[in-house]
Amino acid sequence: MTTSRLPAWARPSDVADLMRLSVPIAISRMAVMLMGVTDAIVLGQFAPAELAYVLNAWLPMGISLGLGLGILLGVQVLTSELLGTGREADSGRIFRRGLLWGALLGGGLTLLLVPTASSFFHWVFVTIAPPSEAAGIDAPPEVVAAETASVTRILAFGLMGHMLSQACSYYLEALRRPLLVTIVMYGGVVLNLFLNLAFVGGWWGMPQMGAEGVAWATSITRWLIVIVMLILVARLTPGFRRSPAAPAGEARRQLEVGTGTAISNVAEWGGFNITYVIATWISIAANSVYGYTVQVMGLCFMFYLGIASATSVRVAEAIGRGEMQEVKNAGRLGVVATIAMGILLGIILTLFAGPISTLLVREDAVIGGVALAPAIAALLWLAALATIFDGLQATASFALRAQGMVWLPTLIHVGSFFVVMIPVCYWLGITQGGGALGVLQGAMAGVFVAGTLQVALLEWKAARPIKERAAEFAFIPH
Repeated sequence: MTTSRLPAWARPSDVADLMRLSVPIAISRMAVMLMGVTDAIVLGQFAPAELAYVLNAWLPMGISLGLGLGILLGVQVLTSELLGTGREADSGRIFRRGLLWGALLGGGLTLLLVPTASSFFHWVFVTIAPPSEAAGIDAPPEVVAAETASVTRILAFGLMGHMLSQACSYYLEALRRPLLVTIVMYGGVVLNLFLNLAFVGGWWGMPQMGAEGVAWATSITRWLIVIVMLILVARLTPGFRRSPAAPAGEARRQLEVGTGTAISNVAEWGGFNITYVIATWISIAANSVYGYTVQVMGLCFMFYLGIASATSVRVAEAIGRGEMQEVKNAGRLGVVATIAMGILLGIILTLFAGPISTLLVREDAVIGGVALAPAIAALLWLAALATIFDGLQATASFALRAQGMVWLPTLIHVGSFFVVMIPVCYWLGITQGGGALGVLQGAMAGVFVAGTLQVALLEWKAARPIKERAAEFAFIPH
């Protein structure tokens, strides 16, 4: 009689460890997305047609944040390695290095975005926009360009705040203090909501500022979060304490780990934000329907990002301990957990599509003859399917980068989002006249390719002999 045994990666203790780490990270990361969803919901109640200005403003902002936050990922990976070898006290230099990089990137990109926003969006929405029968009905292209540029400039003032707070988040999470990050971020969600109600809804005697009010709420909230985060790091971690001298090549490796992720982020975030532009070229109504649908996808992605980040930490810790078999097990457990989460989220989105859509926008909201709530509800089943592959590409690529494989996952991201997703979105949405549904189908194609290839690459790496893989990590001091 044979005894049924669980796979090595499915040990209850490992599952519990993944959940213990991923749930707070997911809840914390969701706070960032909840700020965006809160922005969209408040706009959906007071000025639904202005969502397009906010979403399109995130094209340069998203690329900037993706670049900076990707580079800062090295803070989390290298700190996790030190924690895995019992040298947490040495991690301050890694955090301070990341903080400096975040300040330089945030300041430099702000100086670039503020003076160029107007000319860039005029080029996007007036100069190169393809002809469309519906475009310009609700807002002339010149107005769309000017309003989007104004929102971009306001958001740019909070860019450095985004960078610095993310460096703090990566550091605290790597030191297994994700609950602190969660508490601070949800305080930010509440503050952001009140500022939105003031600046967008006109509560407490404030003027209704529409999309610009959303931008001010975001920037103010982000800087207040930075202040609290820095206080926590200073009081509770070795982040600002003297550290031993860095070993040779540490700064370079910290940059390399994050650089690949930065390029991947630019590909994914830039790709998705370009799809907002494609939807706006169709019409403001198409942008609103597609944009609200993707906001739901983004909220779901935070669950996957929690699993991906936790998987990255567990892989890095196993490498720090020199346990190559556990590196493989941690990656596989992350992939299976992502699929299970995707099935659960898919059921929820499909069953509650109607209530979710009316939560996002007023039930009677109409733009260009399109009733927004029913149109959004009709797309949520496809959004649910797409999120599974979006989650798989995140988990697998995080696990690969924690193992030192940077450039192949990056190439997959660039190919999936720029070579596949953007052209297919344009072809289905504009050329074939598919509207918001066509753009979402193109996004589905991009994440499907990314998720499938990243998981295949992770399995290929896991299948290599343990001795061969161990040699790749010989540079990490144990």
